[in-house]
Amino acid sequence: MGAGEAIFLGLVQGLTEFLPVSSSAHLRIVGDLLGSGDPGAAFTAITQLGTETAVLLYFRRDIARICTAWWQSVRGDRGADLRARLGMPAGERADHDALMAWFIALGSVPIVVLGLLFQDTIEHAFRNLWLIVLTLAGFALVLGWADRRGAHRRTLDELTPRDAVKFGLWQALALIPGVSRSGGTITGGLLMGYTREAAARYSFLLAIPAVFGSGLFQLAKSAGDFGEAGTPGFGPTLLATLVAFVVGYLVIIVFLKIVSTFSYTPFVVYRLGLAALVVILLATGVLDAMPATAAP
Repeated sequence: MGAGEAIFLGLVQGLTEFLPVSSSAHLRIVGDLLGSGDPGAAFTAITQLGTETAVLLYFRRDIARICTAWWQSVRGDRGADLRARLGMPAGERADHDALMAWFIALGSVPIVVLGLLFQDTIEHAFRNLWLIVLTLAGFALVLGWADRRGAHRRTLDELTPRDAVKFGLWQALALIPGVSRSGGTITGGLLMGYTREAAARYSFLLAIPAVFGSGLFQLAKSAGDFGEAGTPGFGPTLLATLVAFVVGYLVIIVFLKIVSTFSYTPFVVYRLGLAALVVILLATGVLDAMPATAAP
């Protein structure tokens, strides 16, 4: 993988990570079209560290407030009993920031457990382009239905432990390329009655533990394999990650403004169009259903 391909793949990662269109599916498709082959699940996870760092930067005040409130509750500033340490002191208003930290932790459990259980399948069988076509098109219809059906009334202050688990299960669907991490979380939020903006903001926060955990795990796992046959080198991977960070930060700004005003219909149409295009490319032999190894 050369510098030009790395920059382009980083651009693709940054543009698609936060939109409900599936960055992993795009990297899988674009890698083949560029001739460098499927960059692989490890490359995808590591470049996501760049986009997730953009989340930390953009939401730094929210994250600092949540972490501070959580720590104050845990150490007993609002009471020594269990409820107070969880952010729900008796006779007082619940501390939504402290609760948010617990909800994020609770919602991260499904993707961690399922990611470890199905790691080999995720890295190999799930990267079949026919499966990606099905998830791109099928989940486009689910997203469109949820956007029309959702009540769009609930805010994140109304989040409950049960909803946190449901959000986590929807996020875990993103282990299948083509679903989209943000798309899964947002769809679940819409079906539970949350506003578009609330579902989108929570999808960013909920992704932080999962993405950093996956990326750092893959980084440690692949540390000795960079540049070997079938894996991108360390330099191209780092370059793609840096590009993804810069582009991802800009996308967050634009995306949150869009979802507070418009529906998700353009993303539904885009997903269906991309699925149709991939079918044509597969049928004409331009793309192979199973991934070729990436060039170093």
